[in-house]
Order: sequence, then C-alpha cells, then structure tokens
Amino acid sequence: MVIDYKKIELYGKPLMQKVVLKTPFEFEFPVSDYACFLFSLQGEMYFHIDDDQVIVPTNYSLFLNCFDNGKKITNSNAEARNELVVISFHPDILKKIYEKDPPFILQQPINRISNQSSEKINNDFLIQKYIEGLLFYFENPSLVNDEILILKLKEIVLLLSQTRNASIIQTILSQLFSPVAYTFKQVIEAHIFSPVSIDDLARKTNLSVSSFKREFAKHYDDSPANYIKNKRLERAAELLFATDNRITDIAFECGFNDLANFTKSFHDKYNVAPSSYRGKNER
Repeated sequence: MVIDYKKIELYGKPLMQKVVLKTPFEFEFPVSDYACFLFSLQGEMYFHIDDDQVIVPTNYSLFLNCFDNGKKITNSNAEARNELVVISFHPDILKKIYEKDPPFILQQPINRISNQSSEKINNDFLIQKYIEGLLFYFENPSLVNDEILILKLKEIVLLLSQTRNASIIQTILSQLFSPVAYTFKQVIEAHIFSPVSIDDLARKTNLSVSSFKREFAKHYDDSPANYIKNKRLERAAELLFATDNRITDIAFECGFNDLANFTKSFHDKYNVAPSSYRGKNER
C-alpha cells in the first residue's frame, strides 16, 4: 500500500520518484521502454524475476530495464515500512542531454553478448550521499528546474559508471537503444571460456539458476558444470598441442582461474598432467 508518493518530471516524463510503502506490498513493473534505478532508503525489498528472488537491503540499489514481464518487488513483513527512490532512464531524454558526447556507459558494448536485465548494486557511499541530496528537492519542488534535473541525471550516470557494476549497467542500458535478444546458445558459447560461474551465466541469460539448469539440459543434454568443464579442458588440450603458451596462460585463457584445479581436472580427464600431455604430443 502506497502511503506517500512524490514525483519530479523532466520533459513531461517522470524522472525521480520517492515512494513510501506500507507492508505487505507487491509491485509489478509495467511494460515500458525505459530503465530504472531503485534505491532502498528504508527497509528490505525483494526483487523477483523468473522464479528467483534477490534481497535488496537498506542503502543498496537495483538497476534494471523495465520492459520485461514477470518482474516485481515485494515485502511480506507486516511490521515493516519501505521507502524507495526511483530514477528513470528514458532513452529519448538520454539522447537529448548527451547529443554530442555520450559517456561510455551509454555507448554500445563491444562484443558483449548478454540478455541480463537487472543488477544489484552494493552499498555505495557516493550513491548514498547523492540520494540524500535528492531528498531536498522532493521536499522543495519549487526549487527544481530542468537545468538542475539534467545535472542530477548526469551525476547519477557518472556515479554508476564508477561502480564495479558499470559494465553490466552498460549492457542493460544498451538494450534501450539496440534491443537485441540473443538465443540461449549464443550466450553460452560467447562466455564458455570466460571465468564465469553458473550463477553469472544464469544472469546473462536472464534466468534464475534453476531455470537456467533446466534450459541448459534441454539444449545440451548435460549439466552446465560438466559440459563447460569438458569444453574448457578440450580447448586447453588443443592449445597445449598447437602452441608454446605457458600452461598457466592456457588455463586462464580457457576459463580456469586456479592452476591447481585446472591441473587436477586435466589429469582426471586425460590421465596425464598438462606438461606431460604436451611432451607426449611433441614426440
């Protein structure tokens, strides 16, 4: 239940909103053509997509595109209260204010194949201070004008570009300007030799881990962990045979981030250590 609501518009569209919600509540995202940044001022919110749930505590935030069905935030605690600040990223407004020199986070990612549409952002001190500054404008709307709002929008874009989540936020924003949906297999094959976890791959396919595993089994008739490990080891064997690269470099190139784990996995599959495998094929 909404018990307080404030909105600030830019060019006739909602830019910033402050919402106070009495729990329990359930809010489903509308189908729309923009992305949004949700900051939890007070209380935990639970973000649902597919059959997964992400907890977003106080002072944490969430960045997502808002044009997929099936997304919602909830809080079922009858004794709680939630306060949220929502900042909307409309593609036409972003194009207008960055007409000549868009920052990298608004540029098209290079060779980044992913359908990921949401990202949790951990407690960030600068973003928290930015949100505290916005509260003044919600309480004093007569002081707001377009120039101030453009500066505040550019400021949050800059702050997001400095977080460790910047590359994923760039991917999500790029979906607003070039909406491309990659197939499940395209996403898997693009990242199979990258040092990503099963959780990471699930997010890149925009699925929960359980749904990802079911979908993977349908396409590959194998578990993700087993299939990916075998493909990485097969690629490593090819590189050991065809190149003089260091074994450590080959392991990392094939997606292993631990040399000891690579050596053990390689020995389990080929009954020989990587160095011996290379030596055997040189004879």
